[in-house]
Amino acid sequence: MTSIKPCLWFDNRIDEAVEFYTKTFKNAKVTNITRAAPGQPAFTAEFELEDQKFMALGGNPRFQFTESVSFFVTCADQAEVDHFWNTMTADGGEESQCGWLKDRFGLSWQIVPKQIFETVMGPDRAGAQRAMQAMMGMRKLVVADLQKAYAGG
Repeated sequence: MTSIKPCLWFDNRIDEAVEFYTKTFKNAKVTNITRAAPGQPAFTAEFELEDQKFMALGGNPRFQFTESVSFFVTCADQAEVDHFWNTMTADGGEESQCGWLKDRFGLSWQIVPKQIFETVMGPDRAGAQRAMQAMMGMRKLVVADLQKAYAGG
């Protein structure tokens, strides 16, 4: 059976990264860890976040993550946006524009409330344009502000 699983290259920080991601997402689990020897850092790890399978590979610092690849997290509400935003920007994470951030490992994420589809991508073109302008001025997306802009307020 053909499948696709993103493989993430970490600078010998697999154990730390996998623990961080599996604690950040409610529906998460580690499915396999390979070590060269007991007590050594992980060489590979397989884990799942919200039913998406990932592989982590231990390497050296030669390759780094860039914003050209990001993971899009659709959140149910502002509370979820706040949870992911606050957790992923803590301890060395970096805020960016329009709901984008980098976590402390340098991996890019888009933390987006489902309400984006009703506002920025909504059927009222003028409202969508206002919501887009509001979003362009945000770092973390704020549902109430997007809805207010869409409604014309």
